[in-house]
Amino acid sequence: MKVTFKVCFCCVRSFKVKSSEPPQEIKTLFDDYSQNGRMSVDEMLRFVIQVQGETHADSNYVKDIFNMLKHHGVFHPRGLHLEEYYRYLLSDFNSPLPLSGEVWQDMNQPLSHYFLYTGHNSYLTGNQLNSRSSTEPIVKALRRGVRVIELDLWPNSSGTEAEVRHGGTLTSTEDLQKCLNAVKENAFEVSEYPVVLTFEDHLTPDLQKKVAKMVSKTFGGTLFRSREEYTKCFPSPEALKNKILISTKPPKEYLQTHISQGATTSESVNVEELIQDEDEKTVAVEYRDLISIHAGNRKGGLKNSLNGDPNRVIRLSMSEQWLETLVKTRGTDLVKFTQRNILRIFPKTTRFDSSNYDPLVGWIHGAQMVAFNMQCHGKFLWMMQGMFKANGGCGYVKKPDVLLSNGENFDPYSQNLQIKTTLKVKIFNGEGWNLDFSQDHFDRYSPPDFYAKVGIAGIPLDTTSYRTETDTDEWFPVWDEEFEFPLRVPELALLCITVKDHDKNTPNDFAGQTCLPLSEIKPGIRAVRLHDRVGDVFKHVRLLVRFVWEPPRYSFR
Repeated sequence: MKVTFKVCFCCVRSFKVKSSEPPQEIKTLFDDYSQNGRMSVDEMLRFVIQVQGETHADSNYVKDIFNMLKHHGVFHPRGLHLEEYYRYLLSDFNSPLPLSGEVWQDMNQPLSHYFLYTGHNSYLTGNQLNSRSSTEPIVKALRRGVRVIELDLWPNSSGTEAEVRHGGTLTSTEDLQKCLNAVKENAFEVSEYPVVLTFEDHLTPDLQKKVAKMVSKTFGGTLFRSREEYTKCFPSPEALKNKILISTKPPKEYLQTHISQGATTSESVNVEELIQDEDEKTVAVEYRDLISIHAGNRKGGLKNSLNGDPNRVIRLSMSEQWLETLVKTRGTDLVKFTQRNILRIFPKTTRFDSSNYDPLVGWIHGAQMVAFNMQCHGKFLWMMQGMFKANGGCGYVKKPDVLLSNGENFDPYSQNLQIKTTLKVKIFNGEGWNLDFSQDHFDRYSPPDFYAKVGIAGIPLDTTSYRTETDTDEWFPVWDEEFEFPLRVPELALLCITVKDHDKNTPNDFAGQTCLPLSEIKPGIRAVRLHDRVGDVFKHVRLLVRFVWEPPRYSFR
């Protein structure tokens, strides 16, 4: 088959297009596990157990594979030919992640033992300065599995009602009731585990009372109201199934925040001493009673809050800048604080374009709520999406034991961490770009020149990346390259793959990406589907990749 590219009025360039064909290693494996050019049910069973590591597989598992191939018109009743076997390897059935969507982690621990899929300014459709506010991004986020939604509450122009908007900017407003309805209607579409609604509250006590009534009426029995037993320890995700939790500063802490904003740094440390005991007549008690995850600082300011309070658990918020500062001197204190309390990280205020930051800085120090602008694109959002593919995509991922062990102080920057396992990743080839992209999408006068970047994102000692050679003028690139990744804390690592089209004189063109949580990757030869910039999966584009764990029996479960 040939494709032609028109160079000028009278000239064309022709290129011979190869079809996607099995690499030599795949042909050898087929020969090893077949007889007379066909692979029977028993031979396929032996292959999926010995090579793919599917130790649970039985004849019914293999028959499901055969039925899938039959449905796609590539099946012979006497067994699989090489091409049918190759189609199986590239099929969705052969994903590197579990297909069942099973929530396999222990969900009976306190909320502080989990990473939560967290949004920032969840109502914004674009930048932080003048974009439109809407319920649409709230719906999209919840349907992607996000479990923490943030709303900024401000008085309207007349001061009579609360509205949702990004204060001090030119962004539009959105009706609070519509936002609450969007949460109610979509909260549990893809996950039955709890949704946390965080309020950035700028309301008067009278408006807080109105909001309290609105929230109670909207959510009814799904609204979780905290009991005394949960002041020292948060409830578990399992106990909170199909519940909505409110998290914000109680009225007294809200007042402290507004006073401290007008104080100098040294004055703000002791600002709590300036606050009189709250007057129950002026405080919106109904609003205070809604709050099941209390946000705020202890006396002595942010730094002192990290010491924790044995009699009370809280949610503490800090900017990415504060986090970067504190990890240099108090990293182990952050880890210890997050064993009982919840830490929320949010983007710095200068990210006007709604860009994001490296989420791993928060995760490796135990921060449960790493808040992201979900309307943005880029590698950090891809990492966020990759992390929460784990645990059935339920929006909760249990923190590894190294972040939860009270007897030891985990330091993710330590140079003395020992290698636990090694992951070998072999990129064979790829296909599908000719079906998902137009002929001249990448290069106007020739087929694309694809290369792949393969790397680990994790603690600093585990983080590294490699690049394959470029396969020129080829819609079906063949790389056949293997990379090794020694890992010290694989439980906190992601495998990131990006494919680009190499251009000499212009920026390289994006051609797909994926991030996979290492805790979920199955061994063997797998079909790795790629996603677009937003995170939506391409229909056809995929890579054939081999994963090998050493030692081979290393397990996260």
